[in-house]
Amino acid sequence: MLNIHNLSISFAGEFLFEEITFKVTPGDRIGLVGKNGAGKSTMLKILSGDQESDTGQIAMEKNARIGFLRQDIDFVEGRTVLDEAYEAFEEIKTLERQIEEINTQLTERTDYESDSYSKLIEDVSDFTEHYEILGGYNYQGNTEKVLLGLGFKSEDFDNLTDTFSGGWRMRIELAKLLLQNNDLLLLDEPTNHLDIESIIWLENFLKSYAGAVVIVSHDKMFLDNVTNRTIEISLGKIYDYDKPYSEYLVLREELRDQQLATQKNQSKQIEQTEKLIEKFRAKASKASMAQSLMKKLDKIDRIEVDEDDNSVMNIKFPVSIQPGKVVVEAEGAGKAYGDKVILENIDLLVERGSKVAFVGQNGQGKSTLAKMIVSELEFTGSLKLGHNVQLGYFAQNQAEYLDGELSIHETMINAANEKTRSKVRDMLGSFLFRGDEVDKKVKVLSGGERNRLALCKLLLQPINVLVMDEPTNHLDIKSKNVLKSALENFEGTLLLVSHDRDFLQGLTNKVYEFKDRNIKEYLGDIDYYLEERKVMNLREIEKTTKVVSKKKEKPTSNYENDKKIKALQNKVSNAESQISNLEKKIKKLDQKLLANYEETMKEKNFLSSYEKLKKDLQGQMELWEQLQEQVEQLV
Repeated sequence: MLNIHNLSISFAGEFLFEEITFKVTPGDRIGLVGKNGAGKSTMLKILSGDQESDTGQIAMEKNARIGFLRQDIDFVEGRTVLDEAYEAFEEIKTLERQIEEINTQLTERTDYESDSYSKLIEDVSDFTEHYEILGGYNYQGNTEKVLLGLGFKSEDFDNLTDTFSGGWRMRIELAKLLLQNNDLLLLDEPTNHLDIESIIWLENFLKSYAGAVVIVSHDKMFLDNVTNRTIEISLGKIYDYDKPYSEYLVLREELRDQQLATQKNQSKQIEQTEKLIEKFRAKASKASMAQSLMKKLDKIDRIEVDEDDNSVMNIKFPVSIQPGKVVVEAEGAGKAYGDKVILENIDLLVERGSKVAFVGQNGQGKSTLAKMIVSELEFTGSLKLGHNVQLGYFAQNQAEYLDGELSIHETMINAANEKTRSKVRDMLGSFLFRGDEVDKKVKVLSGGERNRLALCKLLLQPINVLVMDEPTNHLDIKSKNVLKSALENFEGTLLLVSHDRDFLQGLTNKVYEFKDRNIKEYLGDIDYYLEERKVMNLREIEKTTKVVSKKKEKPTSNYENDKKIKALQNKVSNAESQISNLEKKIKKLDQKLLANYEETMKEKNFLSSYEKLKKDLQGQMELWEQLQEQVEQLV
């Protein structure tokens, strides 16, 4: 499908990667991994054609279609969610317009016997047939299914896209890509803006996707569940294994161990040979033997051990001043948007030094409460901060607050005060922005690099209470570990919103679960919370919630459920049979029109019968979609 040969690209004279070669074949589910700034997003841009490489070739199968989920999206204002999602079907939409225009002409014109009128009949028949082949009768139902799978509700469909946050707009863009039936999907951090339920839906979708997929992600579980191959970019090279991420890590480590052992043995042999050469050189009778050994030594292929990029951030969150004993106190606090209540009657007391996790499904109010605490949202009831509290806030969409036109250095200087301005370069260095890199524009940074910059910027202000909403989004695994270590050593108070169990483990000593517009306190760490809920991981919370709600709605036995499914499937088969018969009848009439247009048009009630058949076909199509949805809800 795609051949990449000797690909190289450099920035400011340094290679991001050099002369790398690999293939993408049908059925591949590739996890493209590596440190922030290693070149993952750049690789996707090159594969998509958004960016050119310095050297190398990319050969692609003729007519292969590539879909690319970019981090930066730009929608046309004034479109609803459905309108924007329908943009995935450009060819179908064009045919719709053409068919509508011809039908309008057919109803307005009376020159039934003219050649141009016959041509219109022929065109509308051809367009309609092509429309059907492209799935024109099904695209609207498919669009709604994908939007629902990605977390939208039916009532969201007619809302304008500009009323949604960047994360939800990214979901719309993802929906468009999934609907396009591309041969190759390039997904850059697709799970960053999804809740766990939507991630599970996406996993299942990608597992059965007909084309190939290349995914940049730092979500280990997602990569393990979806991918069958891993390509790591590290220090300008790639490491390619037909294994999902966790299995790849084990193999990669085993390979390094083998290389080290082989290199050690080779070094011993080389050392012994060099000693013999020195010994024989001193004797004229052995000079030819020394020469022979030297030639042998020159021919040896020196074994190299794959280098690891072990450079990591150096983070420390110093506490500014000692706050009072109580840092956050809420009584009867709530938040609603019109009639939609997000939180109500929230009572909360956070004491100095607490490490608190906010967990629960998306949309239950975790980020809302975080924003209420940092005064980003108005609310009802009482919520106040304690004495001497100095807040540091890391928003889930923190990178969106950065000005893309500023350089890294300018971003920091603008946020610094007199005390911290002189430390800016040192601080940037500790966050792996070194030398000329600090002159890069923010807009060219990867998602992970932007998050690193946002974390660095956070340290410019005095802090004794940290409120962090999904801070690990975009961060590579090593950076996550460094951030976790820094938060473990933070002597202030931490309020942390996260879906990442590995990150939360051992980091917090209290958990608040958000559910049904309220919160429930668990006096322990994340493992204690999961044990109390009798589940293995945070994903199970989502699955359990979903199953329970279904059982409440449909308290039926398995036998009754199977019976309903069977009855619906019979109706689906009947609808399919009706559709097939109607299509045959319409096709016969189309052929009759083309063969003898004038005589056919003179037949009594021909047009009304023809239109009725089309209307019946549309009705059966809609019925089939409804029945299919009912079956899927019960399965």
